Amino acid sequence: MPFVRIDVLRAGQAKLDALGRAVQEALIDAIGIPPDDLFQVLTSHDGATGAFRYDPDYLGVHRDDGLVFVDITMRSGRTGERKQALYRRIAELASKYADTEPRNIFATIHENDLPDWSFGDGIAQYATGPAPHDAPRHAPAGKQPVRANTAADAE
Repeated sequence: MPFVRIDVLRAGQAKLDALGRAVQEALIDAIGIPPDDLFQVLTSHDGATGAFRYDPDYLGVHRDDGLVFVDITMRSGRTGERKQALYRRIAELASKYADTEPRNIFATIHENDLPDWSFGDGIAQYATGPAPHDAPRHAPAGKQPVRANTAADAE
């Protein structure tokens, strides 16, 4: 049940979609989330109306304006090894799908517990219902993720 935010500087819709695909596939591969567990916010900052700041050489990693912030909130319990595998897989797939250099992937994970999630209706579904491993895992055949269109999509 990860919730993902991806922020990038001056990226078009194709790059945002490629980064979203990379992170989703990495979560499936490295963490084992079900493919239909998809909740992402993908944001491109134009540099004029939004701030995008970073240190270009923090911890000896050189980064530039191709930097991508990946912020993942998910249920706690994954080992350090699984998280490392996730970071590696995100960098690999972002390079493959979005032509983003691995050095420019800045990823963070925030962990929480089952009662910390509401999937709608003002209810913490996992606090009152089945645990994630007991809940239905797959979308009906042919169901596609919804992509909300915004005014920015028309540009």
